[in-house]
Amino acid sequence: MTDFLSLAYPWIKGLHIISVISWMAGIFYLPRLFVHHTERVGLGGDTHDLFCMMEYKLAHVIMGPAMVATWIFGLCLVFTPGIVDWSYAWPWVKGIAVIGMTVFHIWLERRVAEFGRGQNRLSGKRYRVMNEVPTVLMIVIVFSVTVKF
Repeated sequence: MTDFLSLAYPWIKGLHIISVISWMAGIFYLPRLFVHHTERVGLGGDTHDLFCMMEYKLAHVIMGPAMVATWIFGLCLVFTPGIVDWSYAWPWVKGIAVIGMTVFHIWLERRVAEFGRGQNRLSGKRYRVMNEVPTVLMIVIVFSVTVKF
């Protein structure tokens, strides 16, 4: 298996990058939809239903599969011989940040479900602030991998 991972490394790395880009696009966009849904649309009517459909599809058709693919290809990279030196801090920091991103993803899915039930407890301002969480995590992840401290 490790021979296969070594031979397939560039392909797996490419698929991992594609998956991460897809996941992050949704992670950054969904809170913005929540801002507009909260501040402009409300919790009833045709536009509310349209926003609920867009939010649901973004979360479950794009972000969910992209997150799973990110994890699968990322773990393949982790298990490729010679790629990760666990004596450094970077793989641990990156791992914690990726887990944080996954927790944020789950938090977003719960908000999608609340909007779908016609409920929302948070303000547009709160969604704007929460939209900064993945930005910080992305910075940590990217510099962990590129600097390898």
